[in-house]
Amino acid sequence: MNLRPLLLAATICLALGGCMVGPDYQKPAMQLPMDFKEGLQWQRAVANPQGALASQWWLEYRDPLLNDLIQRSATANQSIVAAEAAYRLAMAQVSSSRAGLWPTLGVGLSGSRGTAGSSTGTSTSSTSAVANSVSATLTASWEPDLWGLVRRGIESSNAAAQSSDALLAGVRLSISASVASNYLALRQLDIDVGLLQQQQQINQKLLDMIQAQYQQGTAANDQLLQAQDQLSTAVAALQTAQRSREQYEHALAVLVGVAPSQFSVAPKGQYAFVVPRPPLTLPSSLLLRRPDVVSAERTAAAANAKIGVAQAAFFPTLDLTAEAGFRGSALGGLFSVPNRIWTLGPALAETIFDGGAREAAVQQAQASYDQDVANYRGTVLSALQNVEDNLSAINHLQVQADTYQQIYQRNQQLFGSQQAQLKAGTVSQLNVLTQQLILLQTEQNLRDTQAQLSQGSVALIQSLGGGWQTKAQP
Repeated sequence: MNLRPLLLAATICLALGGCMVGPDYQKPAMQLPMDFKEGLQWQRAVANPQGALASQWWLEYRDPLLNDLIQRSATANQSIVAAEAAYRLAMAQVSSSRAGLWPTLGVGLSGSRGTAGSSTGTSTSSTSAVANSVSATLTASWEPDLWGLVRRGIESSNAAAQSSDALLAGVRLSISASVASNYLALRQLDIDVGLLQQQQQINQKLLDMIQAQYQQGTAANDQLLQAQDQLSTAVAALQTAQRSREQYEHALAVLVGVAPSQFSVAPKGQYAFVVPRPPLTLPSSLLLRRPDVVSAERTAAAANAKIGVAQAAFFPTLDLTAEAGFRGSALGGLFSVPNRIWTLGPALAETIFDGGAREAAVQQAQASYDQDVANYRGTVLSALQNVEDNLSAINHLQVQADTYQQIYQRNQQLFGSQQAQLKAGTVSQLNVLTQQLILLQTEQNLRDTQAQLSQGSVALIQSLGGGWQTKAQP
């Protein structure tokens, strides 16, 4: 068996094995601002895409029930289950691409029995003899990756898997943020329902008093109509709050993976909304680790590798095949030297005309890459807008909450003054109830704003990729 052709072919393959056609990937350049417009400084730092995954930012809200709901959603939410399946699919594609680097081996064992006719000269007579044939073979084939087609494919599959991993992180972050936002909105409505029920009771008392005065002739019909309208408005507002609360509860049920009929959250009329405050400086890694930004950048990397895959089609392919085994007339003694067989040979193939199909494939790959780069840059810009929007919302909601706090405190003093004057006999019960109604309305404004501020902090955390850290990740 002459191994010189095989050794020569292997030497050529090793010499060319380092060649990879197509452009090496460079992360698309993005001009990032040095600071946030809405008051926080921007620091350049090393990106850490996995930083968001380990951040249990919801613990900052100090609510055990919220912690439990988010943990339940992480394992039971069907969007997360689907994203995990998509990630496994991407990893399987990586394994499939890597398999192209290795030779294919096969074994075969066959046997046959039959007759074969024979003739001599011009005689029409023939003889037949029964013949047996048994063979056992080992085959091998390998297409060396001379131009990097397989390696570029692996590179593309790896980047696609990383993009899928980032999408999975994004789904987890989105679901946990949705749980937190819906839960805080539900608690806001718990407070609203309690305050609206008190307002309804006071409006009912005011209506009863004005109705009695109307019957006595000391109140006008217009006053009666206004009192009836105020009560009806309070009843309608209460129904709206109760309906919204039920819908938020249904949404939470779906987020944690159960049917709404099997899920409930007990009302809590007194709830302290927590607003985690970001540090005075935010490192840029917080934005660059956003799952959608990471996914878009990895998608561009995958598209870049596909350009090399398309360009590799312009070069010839080399197939190395070998077969060795034994063939004889009987199974006994088959594995002996006289029955040994072998074949070995390389095959070089090149397409000389395809009607422009390969050129079109390269153009498609390049266009896809350009599109993914544009999408990546657009994603970064949208992320910047998202952060700025949420910072702006928190800034204004904080001022609004402080203002409502002052209004509420002044109305507490006014209500206390009205109660004192009632005891002194200088004001009527009607005045006290009216002031109490105003006090409840200002409290509702304050509590609603506090809830919106807390929900706004969840949106900011999500826009930054899941929490914040004051030190850049290594």
